[in-house]
Amino acid sequence: MTRGLRGSSVTELFEASRSGDRGALARLLSLVERGDAEGHELSRLTFEKAGSAYAIGFTGAPGSGKSTLTSAVVTGIRNRLDIPVAVLAVDPSSPVTGGAILGDRVRMQEHALDDAVFIRSMASRGHLGGLAAAVPEAVRLLDSAGWPLVIVETVGVGQVEIDVATTCDTVVVVVNPGWGDSVQANKAGLLEIADVLVINKADRPGLTQTARDLRLMLQLSANLRWTPPIVETVATSGDGVAELWEAITSHRDYLEQGGHLVLRRAERAQEETVRIARRRLDSALEAALKASANAEVISALKSKQIDPDEAADRLVAAVASELRTASGPRRG
Repeated sequence: MTRGLRGSSVTELFEASRSGDRGALARLLSLVERGDAEGHELSRLTFEKAGSAYAIGFTGAPGSGKSTLTSAVVTGIRNRLDIPVAVLAVDPSSPVTGGAILGDRVRMQEHALDDAVFIRSMASRGHLGGLAAAVPEAVRLLDSAGWPLVIVETVGVGQVEIDVATTCDTVVVVVNPGWGDSVQANKAGLLEIADVLVINKADRPGLTQTARDLRLMLQLSANLRWTPPIVETVATSGDGVAELWEAITSHRDYLEQGGHLVLRRAERAQEETVRIARRRLDSALEAALKASANAEVISALKSKQIDPDEAADRLVAAVASELRTASGPRRG
């Protein structure tokens, strides 16, 4: 049995987290962030037990008020529905410390004494596959530990953030009045992933133009099975938060009643599998290039005794053999 953090086995920590042990859950999330072999063992456990939670992703430009809006949504859920909520505040950067920026926790201080709210900041740190690999597993862990709602908030609008947001069932894209223009939003890929569009800080100038631009871009988008509603909010005062939750609920109903939720989750699982496979193949190929056993292939290529196609075939064969040996009878 693999021993996990502080001497406990991964299985022991997992069972403790399912019994409500927040300390065990936090330690397992640290294991997920590391992305090492113990994480593979945890993945097997969570995949079997997960499937009940609903995940909501919040993304958008820095400064759009996502953290304040997320906090307001959590407050609304707790006050009106009394449903436990877990929040993953994801920071792809933090280049100085390598850890997650704690601003999200500071903004959510009002939930600190609520045992039915769990908040965790995540950063790429040393995870071998990056956040796009860590977040799906973190969501599954929270799911399998019994948290029925998981909110993922990510900073920025780059490809990493989009990948993170799309690990969720409903994706909420947050913009501000006068934020660039809708063309920029479309270029960033935001409109392609949005299930709900929010214009936060709606008490500022430029609201009407921004709403008009977004509606125009949606009209120009082809083959939309679901047209994202545009919700106006002022997170600091709570205005529009109830309407935002109604929009999220409407999208969830659409997914569940039309059978789209099962399909969306299956597609995400396939995409995650491909990402993991590519990561492992890339690592194996890098190792093969450095291995002394393949020095003859590289030497023959340099001296033009073989061409790049043949060299590639030999390296692929070496990688395949190495992966078969390493994987053994079980996945890992």
